Amino acid sequence: MKKTQVGTVVSDKMQNTAVVEVALWKIHRIIKKRYKRHQRFMAHNPENTYKVGDKVEIVETKPLSKNKRWEITRKVEVK
Repeated sequence: MKKTQVGTVVSDKMQNTAVVEVALWKIHRIIKKRYKRHQRFMAHNPENTYKVGDKVEIVETKPLSKNKRWEITRKVEVK
């Protein structure tokens, strides 16, 4: 099984690459307060089809370059 995550495209200035930001809610172990964590991934964007602001699903792949280990599979419908 490959890992999948859902995030938002925050940059598409590179050729065939997009930066996708994934947000994760966590709970503090002592004070039990919720806080948000963000992590950015460089993902393969075939033919530059996805633009800034699109909500997308990314899937883990083999290393494509120094920093790129994810690939955008589809656009997620916003409800």
